[in-house]
Amino acid sequence: MTALGLTPEMMAEREEQSPTAIRETVSAPRVASIHDEQIQNLVQQLFFRQEPALVRHVGFAAIESQAETAQLCLDVATALADTGLHEVGLIDARLQSAPLHTQLQIPAGNRLDASWLIAPRLWLAPRRKWLDESSHPIWDPSLTRLRAVTIEFDYSIVCLDPFSWLTTRLGQTCNGLVMVLTANKTRRLVAAQMQEQLRRARIPLLGTVLAERSFPVPPGLYRHL
Repeated sequence: MTALGLTPEMMAEREEQSPTAIRETVSAPRVASIHDEQIQNLVQQLFFRQEPALVRHVGFAAIESQAETAQLCLDVATALADTGLHEVGLIDARLQSAPLHTQLQIPAGNRLDASWLIAPRLWLAPRRKWLDESSHPIWDPSLTRLRAVTIEFDYSIVCLDPFSWLTTRLGQTCNGLVMVLTANKTRRLVAAQMQEQLRRARIPLLGTVLAERSFPVPPGLYRHL
């Protein structure tokens, strides 16, 4: 059984550098209802526990190149849209993966250079909406267009490639990033280096998500622990 441990708080001060895996601060089994509760908690902590709300456009990026964030981004965007109060954009900002709608098996819109509605108040913005494929993808015009796409919506979830200098560059279009860690794989030293990279780029680290944690006991027992 695997689960997401959602910890949307600022990472603690850099711990002693060692090759051991990062310790998660929140954990729960990936039973549908508990997973949904965790997603709701993540949404609340990221977007609605500040007055006035300062965070509206958030990027998600994994540390491990094999980690997948597409479903997590869709879950968070869906939970935001389900409040029924805001228009939410799920934005494909991945340049090294299949198109987001293809991976998530979402029917494409009539135009792949325009956003389309995939659920009530939830829009998917494909990368062709902002990326000028005829030029170098990190040129300032593309970044300007990506920033413009995010602010078309009340809230936006920007799905990014795993951490790299390019991910950091694209992340500057957001109010901050959430770092996705992989249980028993992501090393503390690597996470600390990525945190420092964000700090130098002046991108707030809004929190961390722990994915792929295994649980040795039946998931139903965790509700009573």
